[in-house]
Amino acid sequence: MTDLSAFPITRKWPAQNPQILQLYSFPTPNGVKASIMLEETGLEYEAHKVTLADADVKSPEFLSLNPNNKIPAIIDPNGPDGEPIGLFESGAILLYLAEKTGKFIGQTASDKHHITQWLMFQMGGVGPMLGQLGFFYKFAGAEIEDPRPRERYVNEAKRLLGVIDGQLEGRDWIAGDYSIADMAIAPWLNGLNFYGATEIVELDSRKNVLAYLERFRDRPAVQRGMNIPARD
Repeated sequence: MTDLSAFPITRKWPAQNPQILQLYSFPTPNGVKASIMLEETGLEYEAHKVTLADADVKSPEFLSLNPNNKIPAIIDPNGPDGEPIGLFESGAILLYLAEKTGKFIGQTASDKHHITQWLMFQMGGVGPMLGQLGFFYKFAGAEIEDPRPRERYVNEAKRLLGVIDGQLEGRDWIAGDYSIADMAIAPWLNGLNFYGATEIVELDSRKNVLAYLERFRDRPAVQRGMNIPARD
C-alpha cells in the first residue's frame, strides 16, 4: 500500500485509494485543464474538491502542496523516480501527465516544442488577460468608474482572440493534432460565456475560434472533465 502521509494535504482531503493519482481542484478554466487531461488519457485518479474559499486554498494542508494557494494540484503516487511526487501549476501538470503517458504532446521533438510554445502562450497571456477581463467586466472591478482598466483587458482579449483565430486558419487544433495546448487554451475561451463578455470581445466575428470551441466541447472527455470535481 502506498503511503501518502508525507503529504499533509491528505489530512484534510484523505485519499480513498492512495495507489492512484490524487487531484485537488475546482472546475475553473485552470482547474479543468487537469481533469480533462486525466479523462483524455484514461489514467485512474481520485478527485478532491478544493473550493476557492480561503478555508480551502489558504489552509495549511493545501499550502503544503501549493504555497501559491491556487488550484489545481496533484499527487502522483507513481512518480518518475519510483517515489510519489506532488505538483502544482496547471501547465506543469499538463506537461507532466503528457510525458508520463506519452499522449497529447506530439509525435516528434519538434511537435513537443511547438505544443509547449502554445501552452506557454496560454499560461502567460490568455489565462492572465482573460482572468483580468473577468474581474473588471463581471466581478468587483466592474464597479470601478475609471474605464481604463476594463478597456485595457477588453482590447487585449480581442488581440489574443485574433492571434488564436489566425493560428486556427486551416487547422482543427492549435498546434496540429489535439494536444495539451488545446486543453489549456479552450477552457479559457469557453469562460468568456461565464463572464458574459462574448459580445464585448466580438467573439462572434472569430469564426475559427467558434468552430474550435464546438469541436472541443464535443469531445466526451472534455464534457466529463469540465464538471470534475463536481461543484455540489
